Amino acid sequence: MRFMMLVIPKGYEKAPPGTVPDAKAVEAMMKYNEALQKAGVLLSLEGLHPPSMGARVSFAGGKPTVTDGPFIETNEVLGGYWMIDVKSKDEAIAWASRCPMADNEIIEIRQVQEMSDFPPDVQQAAEGFTAMQGPH
Repeated sequence: MRFMMLVIPKGYEKAPPGTVPDAKAVEAMMKYNEALQKAGVLLSLEGLHPPSMGARVSFAGGKPTVTDGPFIETNEVLGGYWMIDVKSKDEAIAWASRCPMADNEIIEIRQVQEMSDFPPDVQQAAEGFTAMQGPH
């Protein structure tokens, strides 16, 4: 089962452009990342720049509208993620629980939808989707 572990750092929604973690936090996180890798469960991982460097595209009335960050009414934003492949949600929770996070950070765990989760008509409509994903 694939799970995304999404990092939600409180306060990051107001971080100025160019904000990066300090070296000690990165060192601790790298040890955690290496443990995921050595266990054979890590598929991918990435950190994200703060929302002040991003943009949102909304579709009110079917028309795309672009809003540059920061986003005034945002309470939670993503700071990064891991994609892991484990046997259960409990195992994903166990891995998330080992992460060296600060008091203001949360990890949200979400199972990835597999094609087999969908009824046949949806699988047919999504024909070719799996090939677009690449190896996993």
